[in-house]
Amino acid sequence: MSEFKPLLIELGTEELPAKSLPELGKAFFDGIRAGLESRRIPFDKSWEMDMARPLYTPRRLAVMLPGIATQQPSQNVEISGPPVSAALDAKGKSTPALTGFAAKNGVSVDKLERVWTGGVERFVLRRVEPGVSTLSVLPDIVAEAIRNLPVPKPMRWGDEDFAFARPVHWLVILLGTHVADGVVMGLKADRMSVGHRFHAPKPLWLNNAKDYIDVMREAFVLVDPAERIGRLRADIQAAAKQVGGEAHMPDALVEEVNCLVEWPKAIRCSFESEFLRVPQEALMLTMETNQKFFAVLDNKRRLTEHFIAIANIDSTDVAEVRKGFERVIRPRFADAGFFFDEDLKTPLSTLLPKLATVTYQQKLGSYADKCARVSQINERIAGRLGFDENMAQRAALLCKADLMSRMVGEFPELQGVMGRHYALASGEPETLAIAIDEAYRPRFAGDAIAETAQGRCLAVADRIDTIVGGFAAGLKPTGNKDPFALRRAALGLGRTLVEGGLDVDLRALIGAAAELLPAGLEPPSTEEIYDFVIERMRGYYADLKVPPDLFAAVLEIRPGSLVDFNRRLVALAEFIRLPDSGALAAANKRLRNILRKSSEPVADRIDPDLLTDPAERALFVALQDAARDNFLPLKERDYVTVLKRLALLRKPIDGFFNGVMVLVDDASVRNNRLALLGRLSAQFMAVGDVSQLNITQV
Repeated sequence: MSEFKPLLIELGTEELPAKSLPELGKAFFDGIRAGLESRRIPFDKSWEMDMARPLYTPRRLAVMLPGIATQQPSQNVEISGPPVSAALDAKGKSTPALTGFAAKNGVSVDKLERVWTGGVERFVLRRVEPGVSTLSVLPDIVAEAIRNLPVPKPMRWGDEDFAFARPVHWLVILLGTHVADGVVMGLKADRMSVGHRFHAPKPLWLNNAKDYIDVMREAFVLVDPAERIGRLRADIQAAAKQVGGEAHMPDALVEEVNCLVEWPKAIRCSFESEFLRVPQEALMLTMETNQKFFAVLDNKRRLTEHFIAIANIDSTDVAEVRKGFERVIRPRFADAGFFFDEDLKTPLSTLLPKLATVTYQQKLGSYADKCARVSQINERIAGRLGFDENMAQRAALLCKADLMSRMVGEFPELQGVMGRHYALASGEPETLAIAIDEAYRPRFAGDAIAETAQGRCLAVADRIDTIVGGFAAGLKPTGNKDPFALRRAALGLGRTLVEGGLDVDLRALIGAAAELLPAGLEPPSTEEIYDFVIERMRGYYADLKVPPDLFAAVLEIRPGSLVDFNRRLVALAEFIRLPDSGALAAANKRLRNILRKSSEPVADRIDPDLLTDPAERALFVALQDAARDNFLPLKERDYVTVLKRLALLRKPIDGFFNGVMVLVDDASVRNNRLALLGRLSAQFMAVGDVSQLNITQV
């Protein structure tokens, strides 16, 4: 039986791209695992827990498995030979085809077996092939894993004929204490690694694969990214607490910085408090984006004059390191301060004429044209929802003006944010200024929608113009191509309508936007845009764990308002928990099938005189009672109450289907019963297509 030993593979490189490092680390780990599996080499499944994981730093990719078999298991092999009809002659003697097959495989004819396969009897050779040693195949596994890494722009170095993300310098392949004998990318496998560039620059001897993480830690390298990021977060927060603040640590920034260092050391720094006159969003953006520093906030989430930088060295002269970090941040802050001061010299509204000089899209005109369209749409939405129409119109006109400011010209990510600051400085109402900022929300996946009603209206107006205009201009997304980010705009639109409770008709919004398109552009189909937005909401609700059959049941109704769409989903979610929901869904499916198969149009009117069977009369009376009871709830769109009342129809529905034949020969009776089923279907369809629900209980 094969012995299990720990495996270590480490590929040493020059500094790898920080943003690609986690993906490369995982891909390398997956590639090694796939190579072992394809060669049937057993390994300890505890890697599925926490014993095995991708290990990486800027200068290395590593894989560590707690135990893999030192020997590939033996394999039962069956080699097909010639059919018996061709292998034996008329006298039963071996033909050259049979003797040649046996000789080729190094056995005598009497070692072959006769088996039936695929309806043909043929000779086969069955034997057991011993497995090879794991050490002998590890170099090939490593080479395969490297070839399959997602490296978009591989580079070459020296006169080598291979390429990688960065030049490679060392390779460790250890199985327990044994080194694999092989060469990968010009590197002979070894047990010698490299520690920290400054703290431990000498070659590092690795005796046993299982000691890798501990040995590297002693050499000032934290190879486990989870351990490194844990220390990073703790040190940053501790440094911030030294000045009574709290560090702002966006996950993406922490992850990126974690991939820039091997031995993180937080350094508390500061800048001149006079820079705090600049909006903190601008300072934090340049701090995080350009320098990879962490801002320190006070207990009111306001920026302080302190920040945290991360060194990749445990310096003996921290003060000098701090000076270096503080020195590089000042020019950036000085630029931001200059842009801000210059922008404040003129009111925000004075930038509006400049928007006419900037093209939004060739077929859709300038940014001034877009603002004019959004202004009219926003005014209509505000009027529909009872908000200040004049403010809505002005907010839309100003919502893109900050694009012409110096600050946004330098930092495009601050669109809207600077518009808010400049609007307030220009004396505009605070609600208008906030709406300018919130119109861009949600800015990214997981971001919240606008908080204020005015902000939500403007966000909707801007996005509906973007989507309708994009489709009209021929920018409809195809495959992975979405140059105008219309899918993101549609999701933001849908989320804002639903989460913001903006009960407006989506088709009316689409129509309003289409009316304002530039002359000569063909308006897109309203239903096509409706479907485009709804498809984004399908994914949104899937993320919220809403069953797809509930979504399909409501989509069958195609409600105009997404708020109404959401109410119907909520109601159906309650309905499926009712004891009778399964039977009612099955009955609806049955009656819909009957109605669908009918070759005659289903009448609206039911003739009570033709209801001769007690079961159909009982259903007719029950339907009338339900319709009366649900009149007000339907008007108020209280769909939960509607469906709970309809659930009481199970008994008369069961009685009807158990005792009444619908498709009888008498045309008048048949059509009357179809009309009764049509009335029943219509009552349920007032909420959603219950027949599409997949409910297990009946």
